[in-house]
Amino acid sequence: MTVGKLCELSEFEAVCLPEPEREINGVYIGDLLSWVMGRARQDNAWITIMSNINVAAVASLSDVSCVILAEGVTLDDDVASTAAQKGINVISTSFAAYETALLLGSIIQ
Repeated sequence: MTVGKLCELSEFEAVCLPEPEREINGVYIGDLLSWVMGRARQDNAWITIMSNINVAAVASLSDVSCVILAEGVTLDDDVASTAAQKGINVISTSFAAYETALLLGSIIQ
């Protein structure tokens, strides 16, 4: 499934989608940025509640297909702008991280 197709589902809302055709090939959940940097895999959807500027850096280094902000977390405009400039797709959802992972697991097979 592509990030753009994921955003077409009612449970998800695009924050910034500079690369909507990126494929999602797995899911990683984590909020400890150094841990995510070492364990998230390329093209994973990264689910987090973190929303500071470091999320853009870690997403770029990890080359995830998108960042999914769980539990209704929002991004400041400057962080969203930085993410867009770095080609990082960011999506939000009101679901908890676990619920989001379950939903993704059922649809990206």
